[in-house]
Amino acid sequence: MTLALSRLNFRDIGGLPTRDGRQVRPGILYRSEGPASFLADHHAELAELGFRTVADLRSDMEREKAPHDWCGADCRILDLDMNTDLRAQGEDMWMTLGRDPTQARAIAVMTHNYGLMPQAFLPHVGPMVDALLAGDTPMLVHCTAGKDRTGVVVALILDLLGVPRDAIAEDYRKSDVFGQNLVMSGHLKGDLQKTFGFVPPDDMVAVLIGVHADFLNRALDVVASQWGGIDGYFQAAGVDADRRDALRQTLVTGGE
Repeated sequence: MTLALSRLNFRDIGGLPTRDGRQVRPGILYRSEGPASFLADHHAELAELGFRTVADLRSDMEREKAPHDWCGADCRILDLDMNTDLRAQGEDMWMTLGRDPTQARAIAVMTHNYGLMPQAFLPHVGPMVDALLAGDTPMLVHCTAGKDRTGVVVALILDLLGVPRDAIAEDYRKSDVFGQNLVMSGHLKGDLQKTFGFVPPDDMVAVLIGVHADFLNRALDVVASQWGGIDGYFQAAGVDADRRDALRQTLVTGGE
């Protein structure tokens, strides 16, 4: 990876091992934080990678604040808004935290939200799979921080490809670079202060900006309990066995 991009929560998921001794094919699917963090030198490096598709998991409001100025004419944007589906499933997390701004409540809210994310992404699985199978790659998937919504979506794909859960968790933990960014921590505290009318406690903010394996495990456990496993989940999303096999052939390499 080039120097400028290495400073972001940006990476190729290629190279991760699968349970059958192969690995995820490099150069096909990348994950990242949102374009608000992209500077001019990032734009140049992203252009060199030649992205054909961007799977944007953000809301319309988030997109308006940080559009894809870096994306060229040959790059297609998939608007896969997970936030609308998350809000439809339950109470707004910021309202909950405003009433009880504690570390314990933040952990409970994040765990709950991660459990809702597989259902929130279900309507968007098909368009993303279609683009991958059509060869509209490399593809970049991102939200704003690149750790929560992106973390769950990437974990679902890696699970389908046969990547062990410990390797999925290891990749997820790499996004802690976002939480370690003190500038971003300050931005979040400022935003929350505007929302709540008070400065939120540091231990609550630390939960919101960090990565926690228990959160991701909650999402994967919901897939197992609600859909009987990852194949059942993709089947419910309209991706049948033939297309699932084709996706594995596209995204997994080695052992031929």
